[in-house]
Amino acid sequence: MPTLTTSLPPARAQADRLIALGVHEIAGLGPRELCDAADALAPGDLLVIHPDRAPVSALAPLLTLDGKPGFVVTDMTDVDAFSPVESVELPDSPVYAVTDLDRGDEMLNWSPDEALPAITGAGRTPLTLGEGVHWLLQCPDVLARNVCFMTIGSRLRKPKGGLDSRTPALWISNGTGRDGKDRRGAPKVGWCWAGNRHTWLGFASAATRR
Repeated sequence: MPTLTTSLPPARAQADRLIALGVHEIAGLGPRELCDAADALAPGDLLVIHPDRAPVSALAPLLTLDGKPGFVVTDMTDVDAFSPVESVELPDSPVYAVTDLDRGDEMLNWSPDEALPAITGAGRTPLTLGEGVHWLLQCPDVLARNVCFMTIGSRLRKPKGGLDSRTPALWISNGTGRDGKDRRGAPKVGWCWAGNRHTWLGFASAATRR
């Protein structure tokens, strides 16, 4: 199993990366505003733009891995409707920090239903899909063959109550099915059933948000 050794870039470099990709424009933020937010980060923090400002559908195509652009699976047209679960409270600010990221490799082959109480019981918080995408924008190599991750801090609520059974995840496409051969090796925003286990998906989490 590949060991995660990737470190986050310095805070200002993270801001510069987002600006170079045009994420600040998607979010309606000025470069100075993003840089000021970065200056408030502690070492090892991830700079995240609130999903209300930067939806996953707009960020996913900016992901790259070995020159292949990212994409959202075709049967997840409602990706931007996935919102934080009850145990996750996002800061009100347009830009915030996520601390102490963990890919969750020790939970490979767990189901989302099993992983969520274990994460919260350890005093941690599951990453949202948007936070996972921001992590990969800064550190593409966090995705590795057979060691990718789910972001169960985001779920879709049903109109009449309860949660949709899909749980979002980030992994590497094999170029099969509706993905298309040209997307083999590309970073992929997809989903898995909440009760299913996958030997190649862990569960990303963080210590805090601020």
